[in-house]
Amino acid sequence: MSVAGASIRPFQRKNRGQIDFTAMGFGAAPLGNYRKTLTEGQCDETLQAAWNEGIRYYDTAPLYGFGLSEQRVGRLLRDKPRSEYVLSTKVGRLLEPCAPEEADGIIFESIPPYRFVYDYSYDGVMRSYEDSQKRIGVDRFDLLLVHDIDSLNHGSREEAEKHTHDLMNLGGWKALEELRAAGDVKSIGVGVNEWEPCKLMLELADPDLFLLAGRYTLLEHAPLQTLFPQCAERGVGIILGGPYNSGVLAGRDTYNYFEIPPDVRKHVAEIQSVCDQHGVTMPAAALQFVLAHPLVVSVIPGSQTKQEVLQNMALLNEQIPVEFWKALKDSQLLPADAPTPE
Repeated sequence: MSVAGASIRPFQRKNRGQIDFTAMGFGAAPLGNYRKTLTEGQCDETLQAAWNEGIRYYDTAPLYGFGLSEQRVGRLLRDKPRSEYVLSTKVGRLLEPCAPEEADGIIFESIPPYRFVYDYSYDGVMRSYEDSQKRIGVDRFDLLLVHDIDSLNHGSREEAEKHTHDLMNLGGWKALEELRAAGDVKSIGVGVNEWEPCKLMLELADPDLFLLAGRYTLLEHAPLQTLFPQCAERGVGIILGGPYNSGVLAGRDTYNYFEIPPDVRKHVAEIQSVCDQHGVTMPAAALQFVLAHPLVVSVIPGSQTKQEVLQNMALLNEQIPVEFWKALKDSQLLPADAPTPE
């Protein structure tokens, strides 16, 4: 078992139940046939490899493959003792049956005949919760997150904030609070690709955790000053998704799921140069950097194969000299006050 990735990071807020995250979690979006059709056998092998490596936190959502990811994660977990793993899924989208030719999986291939509709109402959140229970085959979740109330998905900051206020005014957040109060879930929060919706939710509500994808990485650091101090003051934890910025920090030709802009490509090349000077693998630096922040309870890179699971665990255990982090800060590629591994 890989010690670094399997190490436990307990999280508890106020008088709520403790959640024992593993430092390395499993982001199950790629198992929804993200840009590639997977067989059930391939998914089973990938998930079993994660379990064998000691990974005990699994994050999924209805959007990922329009139910496929939840079903595949459920197949691994339903025979495991419920006390031995941490599970999160998301609300905010409902899957509606449609004709096969009307199904549009966006970045997911070979999806079932569904389309999604946004629904942040009380009944919509409760129905999403119950539908996910059935797809995964569990009676409870450790964490429920409101999914994608950001401008990337809704087209503008104004429209995203409108949906956030719908969540509050139409009872969606109330539904989550009731589930938390009843003990059906231990914690509630938001899962987004931007830090701004998290800041707004701190003003409007009482979230426990944020799943922040791609905005605090080796490449991007804005939350360090804009969001994280408020989270620390309120005792709110951070799950870090997208540590490779959807691939660019792992040698792939994508940034935020699309083509890499020239300025990002130049920034990554500068980081790579420092990595080369110190004999450091850039994806290893990406994983270890985000886990160095005391608010981060888990990092959840996505994996589609057994080999990717094993590679991520090896990267997390790679030895990185302290001089490397100093060189990044001296080159102003990291903020001077950014926490780095000891």
